[in-house]
Amino acid sequence: MSRFQRKDGFEIENFNGKIDSSKIKWISNCEFILTKLNPLTNQEKRPIKVKIISTTEDSYTFEYSLVGYSKETKRGVVEKL
Repeated sequence: MSRFQRKDGFEIENFNGKIDSSKIKWISNCEFILTKLNPLTNQEKRPIKVKIISTTEDSYTFEYSLVGYSKETKRGVVEKL
């Protein structure tokens, strides 16, 4: 499980005790690009495109893929704590 906070165009994520930060660039009300601030590998240097596809009061479902690799789209759910 991953936990994150977003503030002022940045996202701070905690995944298995590892903290990482990304810059957020909103494309529309439902789409944004995440770019890691301190990538450690070439894979981490690639930005991720996220598209919110449905929402509820306390969650949203999204699709994501590396920018330029839309055929490899995956899905996830974010729940507000």
